[in-house]
Amino acid sequence: MLVCAAGLGLAGAGCADLGIGVAGGGLSEPTIAAGLKEALQIGAERSVSRASRPGGFLDDPRVRIPVPPQLDKLARGLRALGVGGAVDDLEVAMNRAAERAAREAQGPLVDAVSALRIADARAILDGPDDAATQYLRRASGDALRDRFAPVVASAMRSTGVYRAFEEVRSRNRALSLLADPTVDLERYVTDETLDGLFALIRDEEQRIRANPAARTTELLRTVFGQP
Repeated sequence: MLVCAAGLGLAGAGCADLGIGVAGGGLSEPTIAAGLKEALQIGAERSVSRASRPGGFLDDPRVRIPVPPQLDKLARGLRALGVGGAVDDLEVAMNRAAERAAREAQGPLVDAVSALRIADARAILDGPDDAATQYLRRASGDALRDRFAPVVASAMRSTGVYRAFEEVRSRNRALSLLADPTVDLERYVTDETLDGLFALIRDEEQRIRANPAARTTELLRTVFGQP
């Protein structure tokens, strides 16, 4: 098997001469950082497009939002009694809220990409295939949540999440199943929406790293290697 090290093949031929891309080979940290930012920006745009379409959350098992853990036992009880429709309505409403909120996520996500520091560029490029996404979340996750939370709350009101939650609580009280559940729905749906968006961004980063066809700009081809 041919091995390229420091841009050279065993026989002294350059990897580029052999048609093998060398990610980040010989590039400056600012250039690598620019490429990583572009990859994350493109990943954010593609992810928002996927998540915000009808069924973007609801129909995708990777990001679909289930009932909160605090409601899991109650949900199973209601479904076992054949009155789980209120639970189903709550799940649908939460996922519809995530899809609607995702439409507004691109701006905050792209702004957050600027948090990527040049000093970390090489380590991120040489790291695991989701290293840039991991860094973005560590560097900006809390601030992004604070900025995104009002968008999610508005979407939750529009899609009837609170109404569906009150119906679940009403069914529970009528049947005397469990203690009245307490859950911060806004925090839960916000966190789950961001989890889903970052999962999709991670998928896009992995595609760009692994698939030359996904490197749709000259900068991406320069940083991540020519096909």
